[in-house]
Amino acid sequence: MFTDDRPWLTPGAALQMQWEVKWFEYVRNSRPPNFFPILNNNNESPQQIFTDNHKDLVQKGGEWLNNTATSCSVVSTLIATVAFATSTTLPGGNMDITGLPVLELKPAFHLFAISSLVALCSSITSTIMFLAILTSRQQEKDFAKDLPAKLLVGLTTLFLSILAILVSFCSAHFFVLQKELRNYALPIYAVTCLPVTLFAIAQLPLYVDLIWTTFSTAPQLPLEDNT
Repeated sequence: MFTDDRPWLTPGAALQMQWEVKWFEYVRNSRPPNFFPILNNNNESPQQIFTDNHKDLVQKGGEWLNNTATSCSVVSTLIATVAFATSTTLPGGNMDITGLPVLELKPAFHLFAISSLVALCSSITSTIMFLAILTSRQQEKDFAKDLPAKLLVGLTTLFLSILAILVSFCSAHFFVLQKELRNYALPIYAVTCLPVTLFAIAQLPLYVDLIWTTFSTAPQLPLEDNT
C-alpha cells in the first residue's frame, strides 16, 4: 500500500478530473498489458468502472469550463472588435499625397501599431480557443490534455490582449495631450492599468494551478516497505 493516502485534490472540478485521468493512465501504464482487459465479478472493465465513477465529475467540470469559456469569449470578442477598429483608425491620419501615416516617425506611433496588432491577434486566438472548448465533446479523455491546454492558451492570450489594448489606448492618447501635460499623463496611464493588474492577481492562483496540473505528471509514490 502507499505510505501516503492523501487524495491529491486540486481546486476545480475540471482540474480534478484532469488529475484523475492522469492517475488512471499512470496506473494503466504501470500494469501488465493483459491486466486491464480483465473483467470483475460484475462483468465490468477498469475503463468502465472509471467512467461510471467519474460521471458527476465530468459533468461538473464541463459546466465549469463552459461557463468560463462563455464569459471569457465575450470579453475577447469585445477586445477583438475594439482592436480592429483601433488598428484601422490611425492617430493623426494619413498624408494626402503618399498615404503614409502622419505620425509614422514618432516612437509612440510604433508602440501604438505594434500593441494594436498584438491585441487583435491575441484576442482572436483567445476567442477561437474558448469556442473550441464550447464545441468540444468534453469526454473524460479530453480533460487529460486537450481541454486544459485550450483553456491555458485562451487565458494567456486573453490577458495579453487586455494588456495590449490598454497600451494601444495610452500610446494613441499620448498624441492628444499638450506637451506640458504629457508628464502628468504617465501616472494616469499607470492607474488605468491597475484594474488589469488586480484582475491578473485575482486569477493568478487559478492560472498557477492550471499550469501545474497541465504540465505535471502523476506522482509516483513509493511503496511501503513491509520488511
